[in-house]
Amino acid sequence: MNYGEIKKCDIANGEGVRVTLFVSGCTHHCEGCFQPETWSFSYGKPFDGTTVQELMEALAPDYVDGLTLLGGEPFEPDNQRALLPLLRRVRAELPAKNIWAYTGYTLETDLLSPSRARCECTDEMLSLIDVLVDGEFILSQKNISLSFRGSENQRLIDVQKTLSQGSVVWWNLESDRVRM
Repeated sequence: MNYGEIKKCDIANGEGVRVTLFVSGCTHHCEGCFQPETWSFSYGKPFDGTTVQELMEALAPDYVDGLTLLGGEPFEPDNQRALLPLLRRVRAELPAKNIWAYTGYTLETDLLSPSRARCECTDEMLSLIDVLVDGEFILSQKNISLSFRGSENQRLIDVQKTLSQGSVVWWNLESDRVRM
């Protein structure tokens, strides 16, 4: 897997101060995408052990609330295989940090049901994520007043409550602080 960028003090892609990893590779090709260069799986730099160590060090300070994965597409199967060990390590070494992920896939139809996105890593990856912002960006539904999402069809999902209840539970910015 390659990645395009790491932001070490991001406040736009999840609640609080975040470390954000922009992965490379996306097959959605949403009209109006703000990072079309990340569609290419070969864009950017190789994601390797040095990259993981850089992320872990950036996540360590107390003022950092968590990690956000976006792209590109974190749930492309090859990207899941590369990201899963990182998520395991974050959970093991920094359990107070929360993990957000952005995906153009839809939780019920693409990640929890048979689809091209589902692979041997999907269920475990979801089990390690606190908030999932799902759904393709739809230019005609763009709304810059939405918190942490770009178009009205996208949802902020509390993944752990959703998995335990068996139906989608929206994450609530006002009343539900995830792993904080």
